[in-house]
Amino acid sequence: MADSGTSSDPELLVTLDRAGSTPLHRQLADGLRDAVRSGRLAPGSRMPSTRVLSADLGVSRRLVVEAYGQLAAEGFLHSVQGGSTRVAAVAPVPANPRPHDPGHPRFDIDFSPGSPDLASFPRQAWLRAMRQGLAEIESSAFGYVAPHGLPAARTAVADYLRRTRGVVADPRAIVLCSGATQAVALLARCLEGPLAVENPGFWLHRMILRHNGVDPVPVPVDDDGIDVEALAASGATTVLTTPAHQSPTGVVLSAARRTALLEWAEPGRLVVEDDYDAEYRYDRAPVGAIQGLAPDRVVYLGSTSKTLAPGLRIGWMVLPAHLIERVRTAKSLADTGSSVMDQIAFAQLLTSGGYDRHLRQMRRRYPPRRDALLSALSRHLPQAEVLGAAAGVHLTVRFPLGFPIDELTRRAAESHIRLEALAPCYADPATAPPGLILGYANLTESQISTGVEQLGQAARQLGAA
Repeated sequence: MADSGTSSDPELLVTLDRAGSTPLHRQLADGLRDAVRSGRLAPGSRMPSTRVLSADLGVSRRLVVEAYGQLAAEGFLHSVQGGSTRVAAVAPVPANPRPHDPGHPRFDIDFSPGSPDLASFPRQAWLRAMRQGLAEIESSAFGYVAPHGLPAARTAVADYLRRTRGVVADPRAIVLCSGATQAVALLARCLEGPLAVENPGFWLHRMILRHNGVDPVPVPVDDDGIDVEALAASGATTVLTTPAHQSPTGVVLSAARRTALLEWAEPGRLVVEDDYDAEYRYDRAPVGAIQGLAPDRVVYLGSTSKTLAPGLRIGWMVLPAHLIERVRTAKSLADTGSSVMDQIAFAQLLTSGGYDRHLRQMRRRYPPRRDALLSALSRHLPQAEVLGAAAGVHLTVRFPLGFPIDELTRRAAESHIRLEALAPCYADPATAPPGLILGYANLTESQISTGVEQLGQAARQLGAA
């Protein structure tokens, strides 16, 4: 990065809170990232030298070098000949770009759940993985081959799952697909008998199942996870569950329930384990996948949507032997296979250690954002009950009965703040308590604090705080 400063170095407004809990280098990186996203720092513009900016801010030069290095790795900055640092000519797209459709709402602060920090996608590591993978792959891989996934990609995924999640993963039992949502759709076409889902649960799963001719049976969730006694009484022969970090409540399936669930599956029933948010554990030890205990009774689902980016559409299934050919055929008929180019890059990212490095970075980055959200909720919406804070990339908040959640959501949208209500996660939304699902991974700490403060103001205006 730039070493020399001159009198022509541009001035740059960055605010640092020296009394805050967030490290200064992270505050600086967040501030610079926001400046690029918002257009205050235009593509191609020259950055102040590290020496000049450190003097202007009254911080160590090492701190500025670290922040510049972080943004360079994310693709926001780059060094040019002569030692100067400039904003990338093709800067990353803002988190909430203004839509071309004037009737489409624009959100400055988007609390939608389900997204990682998109600005932190490892662009350079992905490009290196793509180049290396292309140099090694045989030309035949670019044809209509292996609709269930390239052998190298399935092997890399199997090795990763065995190592990190305790999954019994034979590459021959893996089908690569376009995210976990396609996996659910393919399974809906292949399975027979009633299929149960968690209530509350991920609303999109219910929609996908219905679209594929399956009417899901809702089974309640409590503080220990899915109610296995209610599942047994439901008549379902398959259950779709999120045991590691239940969506949306964040509870972990207890040890007793895990045992009971596998016992329920023994007489020829099936558990579909969506390993949702299993990569992110902050305040508790990770729990291994259920599939590792009974691979003949469990279908294991995973994806890169929360780890890299949902736009990649990379997911996988680990299947019991009796389902492999049936699901392979369904995948082949659905789209003849997922993108070979993405499989090549992802396999190389896994085997090179780049994926592990990225996850370690994200595990360090997200807790301060979660803490900022918890702190802001405590200050501005003290009546909110917080669920699921120990893991994942979102919090679920429940409010007292009668809280005007719909009106709060409407007023937030008028202030360009996007919220997602809890009600759609329930089989009968009318029975849902007032609540929100607040994603935080794709927001800066300043955005989180500002957004929740505005929500608190709106709640007070509604007489709800």
